[in-house]
Amino acid sequence: MKYNYLTQEGYDRLQAELEQLKTEERQKSAAAIAEAREKGDLSENAEYHAAKHAQGLLELKINTMEKEMSNARVIDASQLDNSSVVVLSKVRMKNLKVNKEITYQLVSQSEADLKLKKISVTSPIGLGLLGKAVGDIAEIQTPGGVIKFEILEISF
Repeated sequence: MKYNYLTQEGYDRLQAELEQLKTEERQKSAAAIAEAREKGDLSENAEYHAAKHAQGLLELKINTMEKEMSNARVIDASQLDNSSVVVLSKVRMKNLKVNKEITYQLVSQSEADLKLKKISVTSPIGLGLLGKAVGDIAEIQTPGGVIKFEILEISF
C-alpha cells in the first residue's frame, strides 16, 4: 500500500475540501439535474446530459479524494531526523552548473506548490534528494540533462 504523507495543515485542507464537495457541491449537482429534468424530453435534453456528466465527474473527484484520505499519514516534523532528506525536509542546495542557491521543501504530491517552493517527493528533484545528507551531491535527471545539486542544509 502506498501512503500519502501529509502535514497536519495539508490533511486539514483536504478534509475541508472533501466535506465541501460532499455537501454543497453534491446539492448543487442534484439541483442542476432536477432543473434540467423539468425541461422535458430527456433523450434530447443537452442540459440534462451535461448535468449528469458533471455529477459523474464530481463523484469521481470525491472517490479519488476519499482514497487519498484513507491512505494519508500525518507527519509531525518535530519527530523527524534532519541528518538526511525525508518528506517535509527543507533543503537548501546549490545548483553547481549555475552556482545559484535555492531552497525547496519536499511534500506530498497533493501539497506541492512551486510558488511556495514546495515540491513533490515524487518529482524528479524530490526523488533525487531523498536520502541525501549535507555535503552530498544529488544528480537529478531532467529533460535538459543532468543537473548537480550540492546539499548545503537540511531543516524542518
